Amino acid sequence: MYDTPQSPVDALTDAPTSDKPVQNLILVVRADPIICGHSTEARNLAEAAIAKGFHSVHIVSYPIDTLEQSGLPLKPLETISEYSPGITVHRPAPIGDYKVLDGRLGYAISGQLIDLLHSLPGKSLLMDLYLVPHGQMVINAVHSFRELTSDPDVATIGEAVGSDITNVVTNALASGQVGAAQVVLANYLDHDLPVAVSQFTKDMIVDAGVKVDAELGTNFAQRLQERVEISFPAIDTTAYTSIENHPERVTAVLNERGLEKDDYVMFLSRIAPAKGVDDLIEAYKTSELYGHKQLIICGNGPMKEEIQKMAETDKNIRVLDDVSDEEKGVLMHGAFAYCLPSKPKPEFIETFGIAVAEKMLAGGLGPVITTRTGGIPEATGGYCLEHEAGNVEELRECLNRAYFMTNEEREALSERAREFALQFDRTAILENLIQRCLAESGI
Repeated sequence: MYDTPQSPVDALTDAPTSDKPVQNLILVVRADPIICGHSTEARNLAEAAIAKGFHSVHIVSYPIDTLEQSGLPLKPLETISEYSPGITVHRPAPIGDYKVLDGRLGYAISGQLIDLLHSLPGKSLLMDLYLVPHGQMVINAVHSFRELTSDPDVATIGEAVGSDITNVVTNALASGQVGAAQVVLANYLDHDLPVAVSQFTKDMIVDAGVKVDAELGTNFAQRLQERVEISFPAIDTTAYTSIENHPERVTAVLNERGLEKDDYVMFLSRIAPAKGVDDLIEAYKTSELYGHKQLIICGNGPMKEEIQKMAETDKNIRVLDDVSDEEKGVLMHGAFAYCLPSKPKPEFIETFGIAVAEKMLAGGLGPVITTRTGGIPEATGGYCLEHEAGNVEELRECLNRAYFMTNEEREALSERAREFALQFDRTAILENLIQRCLAESGI
């Protein structure tokens, strides 16, 4: 079983708090409709803040047309759940015209943040999720606001997923543009509270600091090791654990999709090479499950058309690219098994595995089948069936193992998995972010 680091809940509970409550939360993120773990986490933090009694919550993101032109995988707009009253989403239009070659959205978002900070009464937390480029937008705004405000009651949290920082550092070092690497690491440390989504992520970032230090004679690695906290992604645990209390809804959702409970294997994530969906199809077609359990591939991404073509010639495989937020947990609950055979690729490595934890919380009899890639073991705690990343034969063995498990064995594993995943509850994660940020910032 994976030996997890100290839980952020345990680590932060004793942090001192200010006597002035936080009234506002501002989140800068690639929000819905992007299929992204940070998008989901931002929603969960926003909802937790409203439930906690925050005066206002604001999500600052990108215009829809910009997202549609980006090439990022998107959910259909009609499948996105509404936010609770009190949560406002801002999508500021770019500032400047064609003569401004770059940074037009950055100016727009930084300006929107300053406008919000001037308008909101009381203490505010300003958090960016996925550091590049959001960290620079946030710090630029806060520096400007603090210089011109007599009582700047704002503190900053920068959440890094790993690839945001290492992408810039790796490319900067490879091209000899070392200054860019220094910029991104310095920006991260400019936040009152820099956090990473897993221990694996923090280790990646510290290693990036080591490489920059070797080039520049700086001390980034030491500072990162000392200051960066672990804050696992925030999940709405109740939304998943309550699914089993509504069997009629489960039946209705499955019927609408032409599915039956415990009669399908499920993949839900971005449909991309690093997610191992090609490995899953190959292993599934030669496993004991083939012909007995359907395989549903849920999501969107650069490999969707390729996977759709494969599914066209096989009635046992279906691609669902329109799964709504409300459906997701129900489909996870009803699955015979949930598979995320993620494998490391130069362009991406899994740094936590939010969907894995969501499936564990959703319960049902189906086990999680996944790998030990990146930060996934911190999401599973070992309460899953594991195979070597990229090893199709081992993945097939996991599918066969699930097929021959008794219901009692599956239920016991599912219950242990859910108990482990409860630590990712969004209320606890938010509370500890608040406590630590106030302690570090002193506002």
